[in-house]
Amino acid sequence: MLHAVIMAGGSGTRFWPRSTKEKPKQFLKIFGDRTMLQETVDRIEPVIPPERVWVITNERYMQLVKEQLPDVPESNIIGEPVARNTAPCVASAATLLQEKDPEATMVVLPADHSIGNPEKFITILETAAHKADEDDALITIGIRPDRPETGYGYIEFSKDSDETVKGHEVKKVVQFREKPDLKTARQFIFSGNFLWNSGMFVWKAAVIANQFKKHLPEVYEQMEELEPAVGTNEQGEAINNFYRNCPSISIDYGIMEKAETVYVVPGEFGWNDVGSWRAVYDLREKDEKGNVIQSDTAILESSENNLVHSENKKLITLVGVENLAVVETEDAILVCNLDESQGVKQIVEALKSNKDLEKYL
Repeated sequence: MLHAVIMAGGSGTRFWPRSTKEKPKQFLKIFGDRTMLQETVDRIEPVIPPERVWVITNERYMQLVKEQLPDVPESNIIGEPVARNTAPCVASAATLLQEKDPEATMVVLPADHSIGNPEKFITILETAAHKADEDDALITIGIRPDRPETGYGYIEFSKDSDETVKGHEVKKVVQFREKPDLKTARQFIFSGNFLWNSGMFVWKAAVIANQFKKHLPEVYEQMEELEPAVGTNEQGEAINNFYRNCPSISIDYGIMEKAETVYVVPGEFGWNDVGSWRAVYDLREKDEKGNVIQSDTAILESSENNLVHSENKKLITLVGVENLAVVETEDAILVCNLDESQGVKQIVEALKSNKDLEKYL
Protein backbone atom coordinates (compact mmCIF):
# COMPACT_ATOMS: atom_id res chain seq x y z
CA MET A 1 0.00 0.00 0.00
CA LEU A 2 1.18 3.51 -0.81
CA HIS A 3 2.09 5.82 2.08
CA ALA A 4 3.46 9.39 2.02
CA VAL A 5 6.29 10.54 4.26
CA ILE A 6 6.42 14.33 4.31
CA MET A 7 9.62 15.96 5.53
CA ALA A 8 8.51 19.12 7.35
CA GLY A 9 11.34 19.94 9.72
CA GLY A 10 13.22 22.59 7.75
CA SER A 11 13.93 26.09 9.01
CA GLY A 12 13.23 27.94 5.73
CA THR A 13 15.96 30.52 6.31
CA ARG A 14 15.84 31.82 2.73
CA PHE A 15 12.29 33.07 3.41
CA TRP A 16 13.12 35.36 6.27
CA PRO A 17 11.48 37.52 7.53
CA ARG A 18 8.18 35.69 6.85
CA SER A 19 9.79 32.37 7.73
CA THR A 20 10.95 32.33 11.36
CA LYS A 21 12.01 29.82 13.99
CA GLU A 22 8.47 29.85 15.36
CA LYS A 23 6.77 29.33 11.99
CA PRO A 24 9.03 28.33 9.08
CA LYS A 25 8.13 28.37 5.40
CA GLN A 26 6.24 25.07 5.20
CA PHE A 27 3.62 26.38 7.66
CA LEU A 28 2.99 29.63 5.78
CA LYS A 29 0.39 30.61 3.18
CA ILE A 30 2.75 31.71 0.43
CA PHE A 31 0.49 31.22 -2.61
CA GLY A 32 -3.11 31.23 -1.42
CA ASP A 33 -5.45 30.13 1.34
CA ARG A 34 -3.56 26.92 2.18
CA THR A 35 -0.13 26.55 3.72
CA MET A 36 2.62 24.79 1.78
CA LEU A 37 2.31 21.75 4.04
CA GLN A 38 -1.44 21.62 3.47
CA GLU A 39 -0.96 21.97 -0.29
CA THR A 40 1.48 19.04 -0.23
CA VAL A 41 -1.11 16.81 1.45
CA ASP A 42 -3.93 18.12 -0.78
CA ARG A 43 -2.18 17.26 -4.04
CA ILE A 44 -1.49 13.61 -3.13
CA GLU A 45 -4.96 12.91 -1.70
CA PRO A 46 -6.22 11.30 -4.95
CA VAL A 47 -3.82 8.38 -4.33
CA ILE A 48 -2.82 8.68 -0.65
CA PRO A 49 -5.55 9.54 1.89
CA PRO A 50 -4.65 11.45 5.09
CA GLU A 51 -4.65 8.29 7.22
CA ARG A 52 -1.65 7.06 5.20
CA VAL A 53 0.23 10.35 5.45
CA TRP A 54 3.18 10.55 7.86
CA VAL A 55 4.80 13.85 8.77
CA ILE A 56 8.33 14.05 10.16
CA THR A 57 8.98 17.46 11.72
CA ASN A 58 10.93 19.17 14.46
CA GLU A 59 9.27 18.40 17.78
CA ARG A 60 8.67 22.14 18.34
CA TYR A 61 6.38 22.16 15.28
CA MET A 62 4.25 19.13 16.14
CA GLN A 63 1.36 21.27 17.37
CA LEU A 64 1.46 23.34 14.17
CA VAL A 65 1.24 20.14 12.11
CA LYS A 66 -1.70 18.87 14.16
CA GLU A 67 -3.53 22.17 13.72
CA GLN A 68 -2.90 22.38 9.98
CA LEU A 69 -3.53 18.69 9.22
CA PRO A 70 -6.44 17.65 11.46
CA ASP A 71 -7.26 14.64 9.25
CA VAL A 72 -3.79 13.10 9.65
CA PRO A 73 -3.72 10.76 12.68
CA GLU A 74 -1.70 12.19 15.56
CA SER A 75 0.21 8.91 15.74
CA ASN A 76 1.48 9.63 12.21
CA ILE A 77 3.14 12.91 13.26
CA ILE A 78 6.68 12.33 14.44
CA GLY A 79 8.77 14.97 16.19
CA GLU A 80 12.55 15.01 15.81
CA PRO A 81 14.30 16.11 19.02
CA VAL A 82 17.37 17.15 17.02
CA ALA A 83 17.95 17.80 13.31
CA ARG A 84 19.81 14.94 11.64
CA ASN A 85 19.24 15.61 7.91
CA THR A 86 17.19 13.39 5.62
CA ALA A 87 18.67 9.88 6.04
CA PRO A 88 17.60 9.42 9.70
CA CYS A 89 14.25 11.00 8.80
CA VAL A 90 13.66 8.34 6.13
CA ALA A 91 15.01 5.57 8.37
CA SER A 92 12.68 6.38 11.27
CA ALA A 93 9.68 6.57 8.93
CA ALA A 94 10.56 3.24 7.31
CA THR A 95 10.79 1.58 10.72
CA LEU A 96 7.41 2.92 11.83
CA LEU A 97 5.77 2.08 8.51
CA GLN A 98 6.97 -1.52 8.43
CA GLU A 99 5.35 -2.15 11.79
CA LYS A 100 2.00 -0.86 10.51
CA ASP A 101 2.21 -2.18 6.94
CA PRO A 102 5.06 -4.63 6.16
CA GLU A 103 4.38 -4.23 2.42
CA ALA A 104 4.36 -0.43 2.54
CA THR A 105 5.70 1.62 -0.35
CA MET A 106 6.92 5.07 0.71
CA VAL A 107 6.60 8.29 -1.24
CA VAL A 108 9.05 10.72 0.37
CA LEU A 109 8.22 14.39 -0.24
CA PRO A 110 9.49 17.75 1.00
CA ALA A 111 6.72 19.83 2.57
CA ASP A 112 7.56 23.12 0.87
CA HIS A 113 7.61 22.63 -2.91
CA SER A 114 5.23 24.12 -5.46
CA ILE A 115 3.72 21.95 -8.20
CA GLY A 116 1.78 23.67 -10.94
CA ASN A 117 0.19 20.56 -12.48
CA PRO A 118 -0.89 18.15 -9.70
CA GLU A 119 -2.57 15.76 -12.17
CA LYS A 120 0.67 15.19 -14.09
CA PHE A 121 2.52 14.86 -10.80
CA ILE A 122 0.19 12.07 -9.67
CA THR A 123 0.83 10.09 -12.87
CA ILE A 124 4.59 10.37 -12.26
CA LEU A 125 4.12 9.18 -8.67
CA GLU A 126 2.11 6.18 -9.84
CA THR A 127 4.80 5.30 -12.38
CA ALA A 128 7.52 5.54 -9.74
CA ALA A 129 5.51 3.43 -7.28
CA HIS A 130 4.89 0.74 -9.90
CA LYS A 131 8.60 0.50 -10.74
CA ALA A 132 9.55 0.44 -7.04
CA ASP A 133 7.07 -2.36 -6.34
CA GLU A 134 7.90 -4.49 -9.36
CA ASP A 135 11.70 -4.35 -9.18
CA ASP A 136 12.47 -3.53 -5.53
CA ALA A 137 14.17 -0.42 -6.92
CA LEU A 138 14.98 2.96 -5.44
CA ILE A 139 13.22 5.64 -7.47
CA THR A 140 13.86 9.36 -7.54
CA ILE A 141 11.83 11.91 -9.44
CA GLY A 142 13.84 14.17 -11.73
CA ILE A 143 12.76 17.44 -13.31
CA ARG A 144 13.53 18.17 -16.95
CA PRO A 145 15.63 21.36 -16.84
CA ASP A 146 14.63 24.36 -18.91
CA ARG A 147 17.69 26.45 -18.07
CA PRO A 148 21.24 26.01 -16.69
CA GLU A 149 20.38 26.29 -12.99
CA THR A 150 23.16 26.50 -10.38
CA GLY A 151 20.83 26.27 -7.39
CA TYR A 152 19.85 22.60 -7.83
CA GLY A 153 21.67 19.31 -7.70
CA TYR A 154 21.53 17.17 -10.85
CA ILE A 155 20.87 13.52 -11.68
CA GLU A 156 22.83 12.00 -14.57
CA PHE A 157 21.01 9.11 -16.26
CA SER A 158 22.16 6.53 -18.77
CA LYS A 159 21.52 7.45 -22.40
CA ASP A 160 21.16 3.73 -23.13
CA SER A 161 18.20 3.18 -20.80
CA ASP A 162 14.84 3.43 -22.56
CA GLU A 163 12.37 1.63 -20.30
CA THR A 164 8.73 2.74 -20.31
CA VAL A 165 6.45 2.16 -17.32
CA LYS A 166 2.75 3.11 -17.41
CA GLY A 167 3.46 5.36 -20.38
CA HIS A 168 6.36 7.24 -18.77
CA GLU A 169 10.10 6.99 -19.27
CA VAL A 170 12.19 5.41 -16.52
CA LYS A 171 15.96 5.93 -16.68
CA LYS A 172 18.83 4.17 -14.92
CA VAL A 173 20.75 6.62 -12.73
CA VAL A 174 24.48 6.93 -13.43
CA GLN A 175 25.33 9.36 -10.65
CA PHE A 176 24.14 12.29 -8.56
CA ARG A 177 25.94 15.59 -9.12
CA GLU A 178 26.31 18.47 -6.68
CA LYS A 179 25.10 21.99 -7.47
CA PRO A 180 27.30 23.08 -10.41
CA ASP A 181 28.79 26.37 -11.48
CA LEU A 182 27.18 28.04 -14.50
CA LYS A 183 29.63 26.60 -17.05
CA THR A 184 29.07 23.05 -15.78
CA ALA A 185 25.29 23.56 -15.65
CA ARG A 186 25.35 24.58 -19.31
CA GLN A 187 27.31 21.42 -20.14
CA PHE A 188 24.70 19.35 -18.31
CA ILE A 189 21.88 20.91 -20.34
CA PHE A 190 23.76 20.46 -23.62
CA SER A 191 24.45 16.77 -22.96
CA GLY A 192 20.74 16.02 -22.64
CA ASN A 193 20.94 13.31 -19.97
CA PHE A 194 20.76 15.39 -16.80
CA LEU A 195 17.74 16.20 -14.67
CA TRP A 196 17.24 18.44 -11.67
CA ASN A 197 17.20 16.55 -8.39
CA SER A 198 13.78 17.27 -6.85
CA GLY A 199 14.46 15.53 -3.52
CA MET A 200 11.40 13.29 -4.00
CA PHE A 201 11.75 9.52 -3.71
CA VAL A 202 9.70 6.31 -3.91
CA TRP A 203 10.64 2.85 -2.55
CA LYS A 204 9.38 -0.03 -0.47
CA ALA A 205 9.98 0.48 3.24
CA ALA A 206 11.60 -2.96 3.46
CA VAL A 207 13.88 -2.24 0.50
CA ILE A 208 15.18 1.05 1.88
CA ALA A 209 15.71 -0.63 5.26
CA ASN A 210 17.97 -3.18 3.57
CA GLN A 211 19.88 -0.34 1.90
CA PHE A 212 20.49 1.22 5.31
CA LYS A 213 21.79 -2.14 6.53
CA LYS A 214 24.20 -2.25 3.59
CA HIS A 215 25.34 1.36 3.29
CA LEU A 216 24.62 3.05 6.64
CA PRO A 217 24.95 0.31 9.27
CA GLU A 218 25.25 2.86 12.08
CA VAL A 219 21.75 4.13 11.22
CA TYR A 220 20.39 0.62 10.68
CA GLU A 221 21.58 -0.31 14.17
CA GLN A 222 19.39 2.47 15.54
CA MET A 223 16.47 1.25 13.41
CA GLU A 224 16.79 -2.13 15.10
CA GLU A 225 16.80 -0.45 18.50
CA LEU A 226 13.67 1.52 17.61
CA GLU A 227 11.66 -1.34 16.13
CA PRO A 228 10.57 -3.14 19.37
CA ALA A 229 9.20 0.10 20.80
CA VAL A 230 6.99 1.00 17.82
CA GLY A 231 3.35 1.12 18.88
CA THR A 232 4.15 0.88 22.60
CA ASN A 233 4.31 3.42 25.41
CA GLU A 234 8.07 3.50 24.90
CA GLN A 235 7.88 4.73 21.30
CA GLY A 236 8.36 8.43 22.10
CA GLU A 237 11.51 7.91 24.13
CA ALA A 238 12.80 5.38 21.60
CA ILE A 239 12.41 7.93 18.79
CA ASN A 240 14.30 10.49 20.87
CA ASN A 241 17.12 8.01 21.41
CA PHE A 242 17.10 7.09 17.72
CA TYR A 243 17.73 10.66 16.60
CA ARG A 244 20.24 11.46 19.31
CA ASN A 245 22.30 8.40 18.35
CA CYS A 246 22.13 8.83 14.56
CA PRO A 247 24.71 10.75 12.53
CA SER A 248 23.60 13.77 10.51
CA ILE A 249 23.65 12.66 6.87
CA SER A 250 21.52 13.15 3.76
CA ILE A 251 19.72 10.29 2.04
CA ASP A 252 21.42 11.28 -1.22
CA TYR A 253 24.93 10.99 0.17
CA GLY A 254 24.27 8.10 2.55
CA ILE A 255 22.25 5.81 0.29
CA MET A 256 21.40 7.05 -3.21
CA GLU A 257 24.98 7.70 -4.34
CA LYS A 258 26.02 4.20 -3.23
CA ALA A 259 23.06 1.99 -4.15
CA GLU A 260 22.97 0.06 -7.42
CA THR A 261 19.28 -0.26 -8.31
CA VAL A 262 18.52 3.45 -8.60
CA TYR A 263 16.20 4.79 -11.30
CA VAL A 264 14.78 8.20 -12.12
CA VAL A 265 11.39 9.07 -13.56
CA PRO A 266 11.66 12.34 -15.52
CA GLY A 267 8.78 14.71 -15.01
CA GLU A 268 7.42 18.04 -16.21
CA PHE A 269 4.68 19.20 -13.86
CA GLY A 270 5.48 22.81 -12.99
CA TRP A 271 7.86 21.99 -10.14
CA ASN A 272 9.62 24.66 -8.11
CA ASP A 273 11.39 24.19 -4.78
CA VAL A 274 10.41 27.77 -3.84
CA GLY A 275 13.88 28.40 -2.50
CA SER A 276 13.87 32.20 -2.55
CA TRP A 277 11.72 35.30 -2.83
CA ARG A 278 12.72 35.34 -6.49
CA ALA A 279 10.90 32.02 -6.87
CA VAL A 280 7.74 33.53 -5.37
CA TYR A 281 7.98 36.40 -7.85
CA ASP A 282 8.44 33.99 -10.77
CA LEU A 283 5.45 31.87 -9.76
CA ARG A 284 2.92 34.63 -9.10
CA GLU A 285 0.75 36.52 -11.55
CA LYS A 286 2.10 39.97 -12.47
CA ASP A 287 0.33 43.23 -13.15
CA GLU A 288 0.82 45.18 -16.38
CA LYS A 289 4.18 46.51 -15.15
CA GLY A 290 5.50 43.14 -14.05
CA ASN A 291 4.89 43.72 -10.34
CA VAL A 292 3.70 41.04 -7.92
CA ILE A 293 1.75 42.70 -5.11
CA GLN A 294 0.83 40.53 -2.15
CA SER A 295 -0.55 43.36 -0.05
CA ASP A 296 -3.83 45.27 0.27
CA THR A 297 -2.01 48.51 1.14
CA ALA A 298 0.70 49.03 -1.47
CA ILE A 299 1.10 51.85 -4.01
CA LEU A 300 3.71 51.62 -6.76
CA GLU A 301 4.61 54.53 -9.05
CA SER A 302 7.02 54.29 -11.99
CA SER A 303 8.16 50.92 -10.63
CA GLU A 304 8.50 47.67 -12.53
CA ASN A 305 9.19 43.97 -11.90
CA ASN A 306 9.00 44.16 -8.10
CA LEU A 307 7.61 41.87 -5.41
CA VAL A 308 5.75 43.44 -2.48
CA HIS A 309 4.75 40.98 0.23
CA SER A 310 3.13 42.13 3.46
CA GLU A 311 1.21 40.35 6.20
CA ASN A 312 0.06 43.56 7.89
CA LYS A 313 -1.91 46.67 6.96
CA LYS A 314 1.11 48.96 6.91
CA LEU A 315 1.22 51.18 3.83
CA ILE A 316 4.10 50.34 1.47
CA THR A 317 5.00 52.69 -1.38
CA LEU A 318 7.59 52.25 -4.11
CA VAL A 319 8.68 55.02 -6.48
CA GLY A 320 11.04 54.67 -9.43
CA VAL A 321 12.53 51.30 -8.52
CA GLU A 322 12.70 47.93 -10.23
CA ASN A 323 13.61 44.31 -9.55
CA LEU A 324 13.19 44.59 -5.77
CA ALA A 325 11.68 42.30 -3.17
CA VAL A 326 10.06 44.24 -0.33
CA VAL A 327 8.88 41.93 2.44
CA GLU A 328 7.26 43.36 5.56
CA THR A 329 6.27 41.56 8.75
CA GLU A 330 5.24 42.77 12.18
CA ASP A 331 8.81 43.28 13.38
CA ALA A 332 11.10 43.22 10.33
CA ILE A 333 11.45 44.57 6.78
CA LEU A 334 13.53 43.04 4.00
CA VAL A 335 14.51 45.00 0.89
CA CYS A 336 16.72 43.21 -1.62
CA ASN A 337 17.41 42.87 -5.30
CA LEU A 338 15.33 39.95 -6.54
CA ASP A 339 18.36 38.47 -8.26
CA GLU A 340 20.23 38.50 -4.94
CA SER A 341 17.43 37.05 -2.82
CA GLN A 342 19.45 33.90 -2.06
CA GLY A 343 21.61 36.20 0.05
CA VAL A 344 18.86 36.34 2.68
CA LYS A 345 20.51 33.26 4.15
CA GLN A 346 23.55 35.39 5.00
CA ILE A 347 21.32 37.91 6.76
CA VAL A 348 19.95 35.09 8.90
CA GLU A 349 23.49 33.98 9.77
CA ALA A 350 24.34 37.55 10.78
CA LEU A 351 21.28 37.67 13.04
CA LYS A 352 22.26 34.37 14.63
CA SER A 353 25.67 35.75 15.54
CA ASN A 354 24.27 38.89 17.19
CA LYS A 355 22.60 38.27 20.56
CA ASP A 356 20.79 41.60 20.43
CA LEU A 357 19.23 40.77 17.06
CA GLU A 358 18.48 37.06 17.52
CA LYS A 359 14.93 37.91 18.55
CA TYR A 360 14.15 38.79 14.93
CA LEU A 361 14.76 35.24 13.71
